[in-house]
Amino acid sequence: MTGSASSSSTRKRSNAPRPVSLALQGGGAHGAFTWGVLDALLEDGRIAPKAISATSAGAMNACALVMGRVRGGDEGARQALDEFWRAVSRAGGGFLRAPGWSRLAPWFDALTRLTSPYDTNPFGYDPLLDILDKQIDFDAIHDCAEIQLFIAATCVTTGRSKVFSGDEVTRDAVRASATLPFIHQAVEIDGQPFWDGGFTGNPALWPLFYADAPHDLLIVHINPMERPGTPKSAEDILNRVNEITFNASLLAELRAVAFVQRLIRDDLLKDPRKAQLRNMRVHSIRADDAISQYPASSKYETSWSFLTELRDRGRETARAWLDSCSDKVGKESSVDLHAEFLSQRR
Repeated sequence: MTGSASSSSTRKRSNAPRPVSLALQGGGAHGAFTWGVLDALLEDGRIAPKAISATSAGAMNACALVMGRVRGGDEGARQALDEFWRAVSRAGGGFLRAPGWSRLAPWFDALTRLTSPYDTNPFGYDPLLDILDKQIDFDAIHDCAEIQLFIAATCVTTGRSKVFSGDEVTRDAVRASATLPFIHQAVEIDGQPFWDGGFTGNPALWPLFYADAPHDLLIVHINPMERPGTPKSAEDILNRVNEITFNASLLAELRAVAFVQRLIRDDLLKDPRKAQLRNMRVHSIRADDAISQYPASSKYETSWSFLTELRDRGRETARAWLDSCSDKVGKESSVDLHAEFLSQRR
């Protein structure tokens, strides 16, 4: 638990928490930022997740939160998140845990793009298997009636997003959601191979529109949307390509959300179509300022000092959002989709 856990009872609000749908991006070790965001939201108590759509590291955060919530409420969820990330740090190995590893990560990343995991890792070793087995109780997740959970992976054969929900949320589904094809072999589920969900849904928003989920959508971003300047070095170019690639599907869905919002606002839809579409109120917690100083290669670094630094930055960012935007939940969007994500001019 974080050092501020003891103050959680005094920070809880007396009013009933406002329900939200959470959308959690993936991003390797940068998922520790989302850990911090979730920790602050759970500690504060003004909002309550009732549905979560998540990918990769976001999926792991989501599973830990739901499992912990079943076992011990908000404090149980905070403890489960803390224990999960401690396990990630321990499993990273001495080399990956070493501070400064991220400076060598670009060379590792380049090497993986010249080789196949079927050659370099023929037995399919994946440390995530052991972490999930020891840290996540999927039976508890399946028993949770309070929070709907949606996990996205990419079907290799069709190139489409596959969203796992209900009893489909298993160890293999979560592992598939986080499987980068240059590092690990595809995960097979029911005879179909799957890769990282970030290629087609980072995260997938559409399940939250069709499900009986809250109309307030809170997106927790990990990948920076913007970086000033033109990347010139091979490392910087690769990093920015990575970020753009893993933001593309989310931007496409946000554009669709903005389009529907405009149709509803301008009364351009006729019944019964109008009743079938949901006017989502969108909120956003972005990691741009907190993470933009780190290269994409730092997603591989699992030293405890680095993970807790990201956690603390996530907590600070979430607290700022709570103070400035939480009163809009249930009433209106706190983010202008066109201005923040879709404008051609910045």
